[in-house]
Amino acid sequence: MSREKILVVDDSPTERRIVAASLQSRGYTVVTAADGDEALEKAGSEHPRLIVLDVVMPRKNGFQVCRQLKQAEATRDIKILILSNKGEENDRYWGLKQGADGYMVKPFSDQEFLAAVGQML
Repeated sequence: MSREKILVVDDSPTERRIVAASLQSRGYTVVTAADGDEALEKAGSEHPRLIVLDVVMPRKNGFQVCRQLKQAEATRDIKILILSNKGEENDRYWGLKQGADGYMVKPFSDQEFLAAVGQML
């Protein structure tokens, strides 16, 4: 089983729990954040291998967080998977343009999500 650390960022407590439970069932260590500012703080202090990042959040949205993480020397190598309700092609394009390593749309199957995580790690 893997002990890779993954940061799950979503302003919905329910979504955070669902994603965290899925990852923990596969042996990943999960840290969570409820908004963009907390995500930036925890990315720097927890040093996760992967961040699963929502887009629509208070304070800083996921696109802003992604851009900041990829521009900072200390966090630029962390893989980022955007997991969002925003499913238009231009949303996917914009997320990848900000530096995300992958983009998935909610709702998602557990199998599809875990496969994407496995590929990134």
